[in-house]
Amino acid sequence: MEINALIEAASRLRDDVDPIGDKLVIEGSVDCVYNPLMYAWDIHKAFIKLGGDKGADTLLLGMNPGPHGMGQMGIPFSATKVVRELLGIRNLEVKKPRNPHPKREVTGLDWHKEEISGTRLWNLLEEHYGTVENIFSNVFILNHCPLMLFKGERATNITPDKISGKNAKELIERCDQHLRELVDIMGIKKIIGVGKYAEKRANIALKGTNVEITSCWHPSPASPLANRNKGKDWRDNIRSVLP
Repeated sequence: MEINALIEAASRLRDDVDPIGDKLVIEGSVDCVYNPLMYAWDIHKAFIKLGGDKGADTLLLGMNPGPHGMGQMGIPFSATKVVRELLGIRNLEVKKPRNPHPKREVTGLDWHKEEISGTRLWNLLEEHYGTVENIFSNVFILNHCPLMLFKGERATNITPDKISGKNAKELIERCDQHLRELVDIMGIKKIIGVGKYAEKRANIALKGTNVEITSCWHPSPASPLANRNKGKDWRDNIRSVLP
């Protein structure tokens, strides 16, 4: 079954990237690594079960978790209200990261701060498609890298493109492999990179295939494009590439 194959692929990714994260800490590339696929596995698995077999052949591909979204709840571009009310995922335990940082608390579905990028993206999908069933019959969502990377005393969130070296290369190549596995399992025909980095990774990972690859602007509040005309330009931009 498709769902079982997706869960098995995600569990292999979860287990494979964990020791790579440890190596990144040991070498000093980052100071702390969280693996939401470990401590928020029950919610991530519920997300796969909810949307992984509805027939979507388009994938929205993000970069890696944010501390208020997937870093809390294990779902790409998640936000507390979105997960509980739109997706209907509730009452599932989120454990603690193996080596928690005092500046990066994890409380799962009780997290108090909404992830703006996730709220924007999922609200747009709801406006565009209506029901959750219809969302997942058109698109599925994946973050290329499942690890959250922190640097410094304030635990600044570091994106994967900001690290380098042998272990960083191993991490990215393992994530490329997972992307290829998901594309094969789901029969994905089109990938929309949410931002240019995701588009770049898709082009590298799927070189030589017939998968169509494009991109949309990232909904981050730090992006001038996402905020232009009170967000209207961003909404128009992503609608132009959605199926």
